[in-house]
Formats: sequence, C-alpha cells, structure tokens
Amino acid sequence: MKCYQCGERASVKCAKTNEPTCVACFVKWFEEDVHKTILTCSIFKHAYVLNKLNRDYDYGLDLLLLSIDEGITGYRDDSLKAVERNEVEYGIPLTIVSYKDLYGWTMDEIVSKIGKKNNCTFCGVFRRQALDRGAFKLGAAKIVTGHNADDMAETILLNVLRGDVGRLQRCTNAITGADGTLPRAKPLKYSYEKDIVMYAHFKKLDYFCTECIYAPNAYRNNARVYVKDLERVRPQVILDLIRSGESLAIRSEVEMPQVSNCTRGFKHQ
Repeated sequence: MKCYQCGERASVKCAKTNEPTCVACFVKWFEEDVHKTILTCSIFKHAYVLNKLNRDYDYGLDLLLLSIDEGITGYRDDSLKAVERNEVEYGIPLTIVSYKDLYGWTMDEIVSKIGKKNNCTFCGVFRRQALDRGAFKLGAAKIVTGHNADDMAETILLNVLRGDVGRLQRCTNAITGADGTLPRAKPLKYSYEKDIVMYAHFKKLDYFCTECIYAPNAYRNNARVYVKDLERVRPQVILDLIRSGESLAIRSEVEMPQVSNCTRGFKHQ
C-alpha cells in the first residue's frame, strides 16, 4: 500500500481522511490541518503542537500551562506528573489549581457522599469554574482546551438526545465566551482522536491518555459507544455530526428565553 501523498510505502491510515500515508506525510498533514483550523477560527493549540506552530508560523503567543487537579486518585495524580514533565521539556510555566483549594473537597470525597452517579455532571461544572478562576489568576486572554472531533460529535449527539438545542451553538463553536466569560478555543475541533494519538506516538511526545475512573458510569459513555460503532461503518460520520450540529445551532438573531437564578431556600433579611 502506497502513501496517497508521496507514493512511498504507507505505514498508517489517517482516521479523518481514511487514506493510507507514510509517517512523514502524516505528521506534516496533521500539523497543517491544525494550522488551518487556527487560521480559520483565530484559535491556538496547546502544548507541543502549539509550541511548534507558534515558532514555525510566528503566532507571537505567550503560552502558559494550566492544569486542574480534581482530586481523583489513580487518574489525575498520574496525569499531573506528565504535565509537570511537559513544563520542563517545553519551557512553559505551569499552574495547578485544585478542587481542594477552591472548594474545600476533592472529587473522590464528593463521590463518597453521592455515589457513582452523575459524577461527570458535577465535575464538569466545577472544572469549568476552576479553569476560569485559574485563567483569570494568570491574566490569560484565552483558554485553549484539547477537545477533539470525537468529543464534539459525542456532545452534539448528547444535546440532540436531550432535546437541548440551546446548547448546540456553544458546543459547536470553535470559540466560546460571547456571554462575557473568558473565551475558550478548541483548535482540535476537527482532529480525530486516533490521529492525535498517532501524532503523539510518532513524535514521541510525553502524554497521558488514561480514561477517568468515573467515566464508564457517565451517560456520555452511551453516546461514545454509539459514535464509535458508527465510525467503524463510516469514518466520515464524526465530521458529519459536527457539521450537522453547526447547521442546527440557533441563529444569532433568535432570542432565547432568559433563565433567572434560583432563589429557592434563600430568605431575604
């Protein structure tokens, strides 16, 4: 089998294009693919690729690493070690913000109280707030996350299944934050998870890819399994889901109902 770009012997198949390719062409294609997303959406990638593209394309970025410690034994404690090694290798300052410091408890302590149900719902709210607070503390202009095409497809499917069309706009945008919060960018929005892992493998990057120990109990896991089953039949389905979500998003001129803050349980003095 020959590489579809250079004609040399192919060693891998690109998950996004389903085309055979050699390692050199794959690495070049992946970096250019991310760069095109950056140019189109004015967003920037994190860690190694961002650091490399920042030099190659002269983005002129001042990069900072921000990691959230949820307090999940056997998961986050191991991943933080990899992030700390990245700080040394790439020379990018690292800040770690923990649930324990912010809220007074860890995710493990929460699970011990509520059981292994809806853990991801709680954690997602706490994590988003922790990222905002950590980024504001650093004086960052934008938060860049590693959400990939697989994540996007799962989230879109979940919102459709829940009938939550209002969230489609937020979950499909490459940049969010129009509501006044610190902007968040997703430069890997169109990059397949398999391609990201292959790129990290070929570049010998120090990365952590173990799944959270509470993830198998999440409702999202059902969407993940369904998307993977569809991908095996038709690899293009992940991008199709993303494009569908973008098309279904509510137009900016449509006024959505405003939700007020809950006052239940509070008494005015």
